[in-house]
Amino acid sequence: MNLRRRTFMLASAGAAAGLALSRVAAAADNVINYGGSAWLGHYPAYIAIKSGLFAANGLDVKWQSFGTSSARLSALLSGNIDIAGTGIVSALALMARGSKHFAVAGAAEDFGKVEGLFAADDIRSVQALKGKKIGVTFASSSHLLVLDLLAGAGLDPERDVSLLNVPAPELTSALKGRQIDAAAVWTPYFSKVRAMPDMKLLADDTSFSLYKQFGVTPGPDVLVVRRAFGSKSPEQVRKFLTAYFQASVMLRDKPAEAAKYLTELTGLPLPDQIATIKEASWYDHAQQQSLLQPSSKFMTGLQKLSDLLVTHKQLDKSPSVRDWIDTSYL
Repeated sequence: MNLRRRTFMLASAGAAAGLALSRVAAAADNVINYGGSAWLGHYPAYIAIKSGLFAANGLDVKWQSFGTSSARLSALLSGNIDIAGTGIVSALALMARGSKHFAVAGAAEDFGKVEGLFAADDIRSVQALKGKKIGVTFASSSHLLVLDLLAGAGLDPERDVSLLNVPAPELTSALKGRQIDAAAVWTPYFSKVRAMPDMKLLADDTSFSLYKQFGVTPGPDVLVVRRAFGSKSPEQVRKFLTAYFQASVMLRDKPAEAAKYLTELTGLPLPDQIATIKEASWYDHAQQQSLLQPSSKFMTGLQKLSDLLVTHKQLDKSPSVRDWIDTSYL
């Protein structure tokens, strides 16, 4: 082989290798690691993966499942995931500690009717819980709901009832085994407890003290973005939000179609899955700017929620929530 031909072949091989590397790099740029669970706040992301909405927007979104919002946010801060859905309570805890490594980029839905406090049906009111054992997952929206309901009923959570920290997946069996008299649960466990005989729904999130005035549940779902990722790949975050809220519109306008993508995730029968979707109000892309404006009713409600967590000794101090809002990706 002469030198000229060998040089040409080496150059061609180098160009091909460079092209392959550039394609790998481009593909890597399109990968987003998302932190989710079977909770309904993650439905849009799961649907956008399964239906191809993310792919249609040029994204390869990888799903990682976490049992709690706190675990999900730990993964976000460590760089293992890029975007996550989370209940605001866990995000507020990080805000109160001054963490600036993430931003709130969107609001998912209003889930006021799929989280609530159930009790054995001989317990007719929240007041009747005095002296009873209540199972709840601590540091969650359900925990705050229970504290709020007890305060409204004039009950002291430290003296008048026994609050037991029970992981959400174990609450159903704890009720069945009569280890607890009542439980605060969210979907899909909400639907499973509601289907149990001899159970009574004492209150859902629409009974929360901030709900009627501000439309804020005990732990509204938000989308959070790791700031380092958002700074590096802002266009990818925008594409993610576009597809995510396209899936939200499907949930709102075509619940039966959306439900078919979700039963594998939640384990709910299709009719129950459709009912769960219909019980939430799904926010679309166009609503985000107004929801996340500093002076909006929703944002005022989030700040009052943060203040309430301090009142109930769930936070040491209340952060200025608006400092973590970033609408630039919308």
